[in-house]
Amino acid sequence: MERFDPQVKFNSELITKYNRNTPRYTSYPPATQLTENFPVSEFHGAIARGNEQKLPLSLYFHLPFCQSACYFCGCNVIVTQHKPVVEPYLDYLSRHIEAVAPRLNRDRRVTQLHWGGGTPNYLEPHHVERLWEAIDRHFTFEDNAEISIEINPRYVDRNYILLLKQFGFNRISFGIQDFNPKVQETINRVQPEQMLFQVMEWIREAGFESVNVDLIYGLPYQNLQTFTETIDKTLQLDPDRVAVFNFAYVPWMKPVQKNLPKDELPTASEKLDILQMTIEKLTGNGYQFIGMDHFAKDNDELAIAQRERQLHRNFQGYTTKAGTAELFGFGLTSISMLDDVYVQNHKRLKDFYRAIDEGVLPIEKGYHLDRDDKIRRDVIMELMCHWTLYKKEMEERHHIDFDEYFDRELFDLQALATDGLVRLDSEKIEVTPVGRLLIRNIGFVFDAHTPEHNLERLSKAI
Repeated sequence: MERFDPQVKFNSELITKYNRNTPRYTSYPPATQLTENFPVSEFHGAIARGNEQKLPLSLYFHLPFCQSACYFCGCNVIVTQHKPVVEPYLDYLSRHIEAVAPRLNRDRRVTQLHWGGGTPNYLEPHHVERLWEAIDRHFTFEDNAEISIEINPRYVDRNYILLLKQFGFNRISFGIQDFNPKVQETINRVQPEQMLFQVMEWIREAGFESVNVDLIYGLPYQNLQTFTETIDKTLQLDPDRVAVFNFAYVPWMKPVQKNLPKDELPTASEKLDILQMTIEKLTGNGYQFIGMDHFAKDNDELAIAQRERQLHRNFQGYTTKAGTAELFGFGLTSISMLDDVYVQNHKRLKDFYRAIDEGVLPIEKGYHLDRDDKIRRDVIMELMCHWTLYKKEMEERHHIDFDEYFDRELFDLQALATDGLVRLDSEKIEVTPVGRLLIRNIGFVFDAHTPEHNLERLSKAI
């Protein structure tokens, strides 16, 4: 196989042409395909099949509480300063673990654990200890497990960071969004520069293996100059990974965004200028473009995994640990991603609590993958993770004739090949450096579920 080329090239004309609404493909089929009235027996059956293969485990815990609303937020959160809400939630979360864990073969080791939110550090130290002990009581971890947590830097101190490391967390992520004070004030997320650098100092002192920071472009009052300053300060901060998300302004779906001044959002052309600058600065300063909105230092596990064709993607984004692992989601709104079944927990707290009180799993929606789904999932994820798909690999894995099975898709790819987004030959499909920013469009060619007329609720590719 050819030597991996991490290059990415910016072409504003092609980005403008192809900048359409598409799924993000953290899963295939996309989560929009999950339906209600899904029989829980299907989930139980999928667990049993995973037990037979002794597939490793990836665990996700959703901690939905936030002390204040961030006006850009598109996550499932509960904003409250009433801290006593945590105790009953942890009660039900423990009962959720107790309902699922005994069904899992104890020989199945955990290779990945993530606490997300909301704001996981909304939990007080004794809450962290309580949840950690509940997890540790029911699961066995691999020695090199990736154990990560998201934090809000406004609500931690040095002792909290050290405590997380003592419990076993080895990776940490925090949101910056933008260093500019005016932007921060507008989005209701004021984080002084000094605070952010102090938090990073504590994290490095504690010895975390990897630090990720999140940025968002497309927010009110951002322009090329101000976001260049944000990128420069991010480089000074020196995180191991950087995620740079495109802000999706969807107040009809996320009412909290109505607090933002719409007239101050940067134009489409300004956003493209910001994106181009961001890519050039990060890749010019030792970061590898992983895909979509993710960058990692050249020596980071994520970058190495991509170069060695060991990168994977699931509901938590790009990952090095979830290749054969099955993802189990605990808590409100969490998604479990088993080999051939996906399920999502209830989104409303009262429904989540009620289901557990009734002695049933708190599942609201689900989907059972058929053979075609699994083949297409492999194709899309291979392209999104490694930029090159070798047809023979897919043929041997799924016992198909690739060109025959994907005759229509290969025809549709011709238009993208003409524009220089992909290169096609008898052995492989290769995403070009220009096409890598439009990988969602390329994946969409293989999507048999998302109809053209049902894209308005999805975010744009760029």
